[in-house]
Amino acid sequence: MKLLHDLQDGALTRLFAVGAVLGPAMEKGLAEQGLTSARAEVIWRLHHRGPMTQRQLSDALRCTPRNVTGLVDALEYSGLVERLPHPTDRRAIHVTLTRQGEAAAADWTARHRELAKQLFSDVHRADLETLVATIDVVLEQLDATKP
Repeated sequence: MKLLHDLQDGALTRLFAVGAVLGPAMEKGLAEQGLTSARAEVIWRLHHRGPMTQRQLSDALRCTPRNVTGLVDALEYSGLVERLPHPTDRRAIHVTLTRQGEAAAADWTARHRELAKQLFSDVHRADLETLVATIDVVLEQLDATKP
């Protein structure tokens, strides 16, 4: 019977292996679309949360407002996002996806679902539920270590 620390080490080793495969594949796919992972994360967050101020994006991305300005500038130049007046605060600006940005996010969602189907079609439902719950715990632990 394996010791707990051996199981923990094995789990982390496997997470690294998954990251080593998925990370470069994701970077390559984004690069083909002229995007970086940081720019893609802005699009993904706007797609899932809706329009946000740059301050809200800064908080969500855990980066400086100046960094967000650069990301939004590049995405705006590419036609994927636009800055619009905030609906209730005249001093604030909302960053929102354009039709092109929404189409990109919808395409990613479709590809995401297809990959999920390919990867997990042979995994039993109960095992998949356990995997999701376990990864949620790991993500909570990782989030708790962020500054």
